[in-house]
Amino acid sequence: MIAALGLLLGIVAGLLFAPDVPLGLQNYLPIAVVAALDAVFGGLRAYLDGIFDDKVFVVSFVSNVVIAAAIVYLGDQLGVGAQLTTGVVVVLGIRIFSNVAAIRRHVFHA
Repeated sequence: MIAALGLLLGIVAGLLFAPDVPLGLQNYLPIAVVAALDAVFGGLRAYLDGIFDDKVFVVSFVSNVVIAAAIVYLGDQLGVGAQLTTGVVVVLGIRIFSNVAAIRRHVFHA
């Protein structure tokens, strides 16, 4: 319940204040969002499987975002930022879709 209220509060605050992302961080925001979504869907899957641990979720959430951003940063420094960004999105996208498939099987008992 607290997480849902925090999410709702964050959405309302984002809509009211409409923050601008600094130009230097604009390449990292989509990757951070995809990495965060991966952690959220992984946490939801763990909850439905009965193995959810809040500490593991927080560590997973933060580490996913930091590692994904670090990979994109490394790619930018090497001059292959677009390729590594695509790689990160593909890998996290596959994980998101596999977690969503497991959630769907759990919800519909298929």
